[in-house]
Amino acid sequence: MEGQTVSVVVPAFNEERTVVPLLDRVAHAPFPAGVVAVEIVVVDDYSQDGTAAAIEGYAYPATASRPGTLVKLRHSRNLGKGAALRTGLAAATGDIVIVQDADLEYDPADYPVLLAPILAGHADVVYGSRFLSGPHRVLFFWHSVGNRFLTLLSNMLTDLNLSDMETCYKVFTRQVKERLRITSQRFGFEPEFTARVARLGVRIYEVPISYHGRTYAEGKKIGWKDGLEAIWCILKFNLWDR
Repeated sequence: MEGQTVSVVVPAFNEERTVVPLLDRVAHAPFPAGVVAVEIVVVDDYSQDGTAAAIEGYAYPATASRPGTLVKLRHSRNLGKGAALRTGLAAATGDIVIVQDADLEYDPADYPVLLAPILAGHADVVYGSRFLSGPHRVLFFWHSVGNRFLTLLSNMLTDLNLSDMETCYKVFTRQVKERLRITSQRFGFEPEFTARVARLGVRIYEVPISYHGRTYAEGKKIGWKDGLEAIWCILKFNLWDR
């Protein structure tokens, strides 16, 4: 593929410390030669700290690695990550979409490896896996066990062999985006997305990425209740809501 445009969709909630550094990293990321323009779509999910002001004061840098635009959206009330992603995906116009969290746990320096299978014409969807030997910060054992369990359960029902279903990094073509139906409000986006693309029959690749996880003191938000919700969503979107 040549001459592709990329939309990076960034849901943000109470990330005043990290959202501007993250947007800078996206704008200056080492996009491959096949990418001719970048669109950043940042969606503030009704943050209650300084996130909205930080986004409002940010401009797409003239020194960015590729020409680009910045789309700023804000919810009038807090709806959840899935809802923020739906808002961002509806506004995204790129040939390829990258889902990017605003918390700096995932590094835009990995964009070349994430985009490569799609730009080469081999894939329609790419997952960036934290468990395929990429460098990562050593943190919580039980989070790792939980992620692997959720991935195993999802794989059993989708018949995929992913190593990291819960990863933030999901990259897909505009054609896939136009066929997607996402209904999740919160963190159910990950299992719902996986169930939906599995049934689409598209070509799915997985590549290793780096991961710089946060502690709860540093702002990590996902807890055990979100794990229970993920189990429910895996069952729901694979068995009933098809």
